[in-house]
Amino acid sequence: MNTADQYLKAIYLAQRIEEGPASTGTLADLLEVSPASVNEMIGKLEDRGLVEHEKYKGATLTDEGLERAHDALQTYCIIERFLANVLEVDEFRDEARALESVIDDTVAERLDTIINRPSDCPDCFDPERDYCERLEVGPDGCAD
Repeated sequence: MNTADQYLKAIYLAQRIEEGPASTGTLADLLEVSPASVNEMIGKLEDRGLVEHEKYKGATLTDEGLERAHDALQTYCIIERFLANVLEVDEFRDEARALESVIDDTVAERLDTIINRPSDCPDCFDPERDYCERLEVGPDGCAD
């Protein structure tokens, strides 16, 4: 997954949180980058036809952008689920974020055969809790 895909995933999640266009501030928070970086990437994604951006309203994914965001989130969920439920890594979110940009589709597909991913993935991902609703985590948000 590349940086563009990470932004598309963040826009998708922000749209779900905000129930509308993703604001620059929300994206900056989700991605832990500056608003200026968000604006720069939004412009690039808009040029590629993946995002529509309306000043002062926010970014909305196009159909192609939505498809790529969905795929990116699914890959992230596979990594997260593998780390939390198979390897029992306590800090699975941080590790998943670090790995999502270097795991390719082949590795993600192979990990997917191990994790017993639900059929509604990644729609089971809760953007406000920042992990899959079906993930086996304790009350502290760490892997059980």
